[in-house]
Amino acid sequence: MTKNTRTYTWENPTTLLDEAKKQSGYDLLVGVLNGSLPQAPALETIHSTLIAVEKGQAVFELKASAFLYNLIGTVHGGIISTVLDTAIGCSLLTTLAAGESFTSLDLKVNFLKKITTDSPLLHTETTIIHQGRTTAYLESKLVDATGVIYAHAVSTCLIFR
Repeated sequence: MTKNTRTYTWENPTTLLDEAKKQSGYDLLVGVLNGSLPQAPALETIHSTLIAVEKGQAVFELKASAFLYNLIGTVHGGIISTVLDTAIGCSLLTTLAAGESFTSLDLKVNFLKKITTDSPLLHTETTIIHQGRTTAYLESKLVDATGVIYAHAVSTCLIFR
């Protein structure tokens, strides 16, 4: 049995939390994207990165790595769920004003294709299906560059204004 070691660093999320109170969600994520604000530590842990931001859309990338595997040799469903939940939440966040926030009320994920280290680089594609004053309903897909869907999620979010 071969032992492996993974070392990574992250920044204290306090800066990000403080800025979230002062900036719109869109501006906050642009700051993360351009490196002036730190990425959330959870994303460092799961090997996912914010790669694009526009109003209504935050795109995250997932590179499959063996340290993300479950007991059957595929990326753990919890990792996939976290990436999709993050894409959904951050896509909604791009529409919120300074001081506004949200929480996920539910998350349903369908795992459609196994993800392994042989899988291509994957990214999220998220759509806001409905956004009202207090709730929003979104979907996100984890896809490869050719559009093959590896996982699909839907979520209802509660908005705090």
